[in-house]
Amino acid sequence: MWLGWNFVLLGALLLGLNWTLAWASNFQHHRYEELVRALFAIQSECPYITRIYSIGRSVEGRQLYVLEFSDNPGIHETMEPEFKYVGNMHGNEVLGRELLIQLSQFLCEEYRAGNQRITRLIHDTRIHILPSMNPDGYEVAASQGPEFNGYLVGRGNSREVDLNRNFPDLNTLKYYFEKTNGQNHHMPLPDNWEQQVEPETLAVIKWMQNYNFVLSANLHGGAVVANYPFDKSRDSRIRGKSTYAATPDDNIFKMLARTYSYAHSWMHKGWNCGDFFDEGITNGASWYSLSKGMQDFNYLYTNCFEITLELSCDKFPPASVLSREWLGNREALVSYLEQVHHGIKGMVYDNNNNPIGNAEISVAGINHDVTSGVGGDYFRLLLPGTYSVTASASGYLPSTRIVTVGPAEAIEVRMFVGVKMLRLMSSFKNLFLILSFEKLFLKIFLR
Repeated sequence: MWLGWNFVLLGALLLGLNWTLAWASNFQHHRYEELVRALFAIQSECPYITRIYSIGRSVEGRQLYVLEFSDNPGIHETMEPEFKYVGNMHGNEVLGRELLIQLSQFLCEEYRAGNQRITRLIHDTRIHILPSMNPDGYEVAASQGPEFNGYLVGRGNSREVDLNRNFPDLNTLKYYFEKTNGQNHHMPLPDNWEQQVEPETLAVIKWMQNYNFVLSANLHGGAVVANYPFDKSRDSRIRGKSTYAATPDDNIFKMLARTYSYAHSWMHKGWNCGDFFDEGITNGASWYSLSKGMQDFNYLYTNCFEITLELSCDKFPPASVLSREWLGNREALVSYLEQVHHGIKGMVYDNNNNPIGNAEISVAGINHDVTSGVGGDYFRLLLPGTYSVTASASGYLPSTRIVTVGPAEAIEVRMFVGVKMLRLMSSFKNLFLILSFEKLFLKIFLR
């Protein structure tokens, strides 16, 4: 394992070859108008690999802008995974917002400079960066400034709602289904859910519905640790006690969290902000139980695996430390993004080579399925090993393959589901009628 982390560190050195220290003087906090100008400046600098779009508006009407990186912006390319970073969900936790602005600038500059690692990443991945999910809360926090900002001032949106406690609670349904052998993925949303969430939350959920994201991270502050699902404890009766709440993909989530932690300059050391987290990672519920959080919602409602990155002891650090924080997180942000290319990926076809959307991809021994996208392509994050993988779709015969996953790029596995069962039954029925008619014919004329 340690050899792997050495390669990560080597990657960090290679990654920084084209980076200049002149950037350090440009580090500053960005108010909303400055954030918008920064994003459009990056888009203008790299117009052929970027696109800016809005997923909606905040309570006060501010646009929730996303900066997309791709060699074909605005287009989902078959077999190319979708990745997202979300920052500033809590308005007063601002480091993630600034890191994502710097990451965007970095991707643009390194692509233009011919950095092969970054070029390959942009050519093979569709990257979506939402620097601020809560621009209204940020403005409240920024008006206080780093020196006087309270622990909760600006945390929620302009209605003072905590957006990380505002997603529909799908954990309760999931935990019930675990006991009844029920559905293990894409939990149904409750009735009238759109009226129960804030505009910012609604915008992000609609975003998830429109893009088949594979991997994600949301950036927070107040601690230094990589936190992975589940956030909500399975046993709500135990109050004041932390209990580990593993997902069916617990091992892959721990690997994802370690990827960020060990690529980060100091997160993996464990002792940060007066707390100790072994290897710089923690299960969410083991730390403290949280209901209606975004990372659990990603896993239970979509195909996306998301972790929460707590990146700074100080929620609103002074501008003077932003350069150091960027250097500490730069390699980790890129290394984590690269994890979207592990496991298996492929297409699901019928017997006529037509792509099948919304087919279920199940892995024996892991009680969590993913589904293929509209165009029939699917992505399933897995650790190295040998797996029995089954594709199934309504009206089709399932197909199973044995697949060996290595430590490098995702293995391409094409799945072919059988002819439609109804069509097959219809064919048998027609054959039966033909045979019956033939038998009747022979009986009549051969008397």
